[in-house]
Amino acid sequence: MHPLISTDDLTELLDHDPPPVLLDVRWSLLGPPGRADYDEAHLPGAVFVDLDTELAGSREGGGRHPLPEAADLEGVLRRAGVDQDRPVVAYDAGDGSAAARAWWLLRWAGHRDVAVLDGGYSAWTGRGMPVTTVEPDPRPGGFRVRPGSMPVADAGGAADLSRRGVLLDARAQPRYRGEQEPVDARAGHIPGAVSAPFAEQTDSAGNWRSPSELAARFAELGVRSDSAVGAYCGSGVTACSVVLALEHAGVTGTEQPATLYAGSWSDWCSEPERPVATGADPG
Repeated sequence: MHPLISTDDLTELLDHDPPPVLLDVRWSLLGPPGRADYDEAHLPGAVFVDLDTELAGSREGGGRHPLPEAADLEGVLRRAGVDQDRPVVAYDAGDGSAAARAWWLLRWAGHRDVAVLDGGYSAWTGRGMPVTTVEPDPRPGGFRVRPGSMPVADAGGAADLSRRGVLLDARAQPRYRGEQEPVDARAGHIPGAVSAPFAEQTDSAGNWRSPSELAARFAELGVRSDSAVGAYCGSGVTACSVVLALEHAGVTGTEQPATLYAGSWSDWCSEPERPVATGADPG
């Protein structure tokens, strides 16, 4: 499955037997929790998955959203009805930056048939498609999590990528430049990293830009077909959408996806001895 799916294609897919598993991953960095939005209305059949508690681990270290333990993630996905041979579609409020975390984790866990709804909930309701307040009770799935199908870097790996390849920083430019830091202990970026705000991957309505537009953007950022490329953000959430964008653009493929620095800036800046760059230049 292509990493993005349109509302029209999702509508057609929902007529299949069985239909895809729908995951509602609405989330915001500074809150409030997305559960309230889900309770107000959601796509029929969609199961809410909490990004903070179910798509992230609880162990100390590794940033604010460390990867979940395999057994914990497997339990979450099975409760949602996920099976190995059944497609999964994740959506968030609009731009896919949160839903991409579910997409990435499923791919990391070994599921190959997963996509993000282009434009998310906003695109769905904007087309006048049905929503509901009924919470489904899905039959438990049998998906088995097998970690390792997507490349992951630690702090050392991220530093290496910034030297020998292209390390993309998905945060807003003021955070990259070190002008502001609303969440983490220090401001700035990993030396050598290139600013690539995830918000520029979509238009003002939250719809993803075309593959050719994204390919041109990544080329301007120095990414080549033979580049070693990775991404990070504040805590490893929105960087997943950069990994998705690279695949959507055809810059990377399913067999050689971009690397995610899972701990991201929240992990990097937690160690005082790690260098920090500021300003617009990679440093």
